[in-house]
Amino acid sequence: MNDDFSKFLDELRSRISIAEIIGEKVKLQKRGREYTGLCPFHQEKTPSFTINESKGFYHCFGCGAHGDAVKFLMDNEGLPFIDAVKKLAARVGMELPALSRENQEAVQRRKSLYEIMDMAAEFFEKNLRMPVGSKGYAYFTQKRGLSEDTMKKFRLGYAPSNNALKAYLSSKGISEQDMADLGLISVPEDKNRHPNDFFFDRVMIPIMDKQKNVIAFGGRILGDGQPKYLNSPETPIFNKRRILYNMNNARESAYSDKRLIICEGYMDVIALDSYGFSYAVAPLGTALTEEQILEAWKVCNIPTLCFDGDAAGIRAAIRSVDRVLPNLKAGYSVNYIFLKEAKDPDELLHKFGAEAFEKYLVKARPLVDILWHKCKMNKNTETPEQKALIEKEIFEEVAKIKDNQIRNYYTQEMKKRIYYAFGRGAEFGQNQNNNTSGNKSNKNNKLYNRNSRTTLENKQGYNLVKKTPLTDLFLRKIVAAMMLYPKLAEDYGERLAEFDVGKSPFAKILNEIIEIVQEEKNTDSDVLVEKLQLNFAGKIEELWEFNMYKMQKITLPELKTEINASLKEIQLKQIDKEIKECTASLKNQPENAEDIYARYKQLIIERNKFLTDDELI
Repeated sequence: MNDDFSKFLDELRSRISIAEIIGEKVKLQKRGREYTGLCPFHQEKTPSFTINESKGFYHCFGCGAHGDAVKFLMDNEGLPFIDAVKKLAARVGMELPALSRENQEAVQRRKSLYEIMDMAAEFFEKNLRMPVGSKGYAYFTQKRGLSEDTMKKFRLGYAPSNNALKAYLSSKGISEQDMADLGLISVPEDKNRHPNDFFFDRVMIPIMDKQKNVIAFGGRILGDGQPKYLNSPETPIFNKRRILYNMNNARESAYSDKRLIICEGYMDVIALDSYGFSYAVAPLGTALTEEQILEAWKVCNIPTLCFDGDAAGIRAAIRSVDRVLPNLKAGYSVNYIFLKEAKDPDELLHKFGAEAFEKYLVKARPLVDILWHKCKMNKNTETPEQKALIEKEIFEEVAKIKDNQIRNYYTQEMKKRIYYAFGRGAEFGQNQNNNTSGNKSNKNNKLYNRNSRTTLENKQGYNLVKKTPLTDLFLRKIVAAMMLYPKLAEDYGERLAEFDVGKSPFAKILNEIIEIVQEEKNTDSDVLVEKLQLNFAGKIEELWEFNMYKMQKITLPELKTEINASLKEIQLKQIDKEIKECTASLKNQPENAEDIYARYKQLIIERNKFLTDDELI
């Protein structure tokens, strides 16, 4: 950095108010000579973020974030250094000092490359709406269901055959060397052959940097050929390891909504955006890189990685753990979702709508769960030696975390999971039971287990457990599910008896279904609905969930997965509620403290079993 530019930066810092700049993003309170607020770089409830106006810097005592106004714009908005400086300079009416001749030439060269890529994008956009691009237009509008506004927002296009782009750019005075440098044409090694368009007969998706410059393209073939997707090669303006597709559009909403979805492909991003999820991005045809994770963290502390629910999706998620673990820091991690009802977000949204995808986001799994699953999946745990091997591998994984504090917390969490997963939790529960029931074995006591919520009574008759209540919403859904697939009544009849169904009218319908199916095995759906109409015609008519399931053509395995997930969530909420009740009862009922404490310890064990369940999806 030359002296003139250093002096310029000093002058710039003296003219701007760092509190004013940060105050546009963070709600601040004046405390003496400083300002305080909730840190924008990690999640917190008590303010630990301070700004010293006179010294021109900010500092967070929670996560260690520190810097001046330039650094704040770089980290908060994901801007390169020079762009952050330009933005601040424009704010106070300053002009950047003249660059050296060499730098000026490099800047001008880069600018001209951007202009060429923009010309190519305009060419593809125009051809999409011409007769030559009709099949591309039909692909976007009919097969993908995209609106004209969405296509314009993402500058979607079509690349014709017959070297049409090369001819067009040549007519504008663009050299073949520039086209080749930008990956727009392929130059054969055989000098007797002519260069050809790199993209042809493909729908085109421009890739942009954060300043909305077109820097590359992704092209999807319309037939059955390979590769299905083709990306630009690396060029002077494109490094695919650093770029996340659509970050130019997603950055602001990701920061304001504190959400960022990282999915697998372009069309998933575009579909999510068209359904209101404007904070979706994707890597560019490769596994998620460390550089891309760091880019994501600039706008969202805990982005959500979205994978297909099949074996390939789980493998991809497992690979991502290796990229994220070493870079973890306080307040920064990733969550995971695995789609079950569809092969990708695009299909899920078209089948079930935005609400279905939102449910996945709400139930996203933390990184620690995926790490646990990675170390345990497909492993035998029958012998002490095998358990010891898993434990060894778990702590080898944890050792990859560079941050000491995070590594220590992961070590504690994994020790706890190992303790309960490998049988020691059962011994612990038995010891606690001995305090209240003598020396009876764990097999014979009436403590809560994950499949049965029975009642534990002490010698005074104190009731420590209640049946878990089911909501009216859940009852509606399971009644509708059983009406569509009566076999579900056989699968869940006994299990549902362990819950409190209350006085809901749908509880009566549920009982009727179970009785009918018990009396007549292999009951047909139409026959079952006809019988229910005799006593519950009004309620059956208002059960819109039944028609929804039929319209969606939802399968039996999909419904079972949904029911299992709902029951698990309901039971976990009940456990949390009972833990709170036990805590309160320990204070209010000292005469029953011994029994209440035993119950409390058992609830903690059961809660950990839910949290360490190997099921990922």
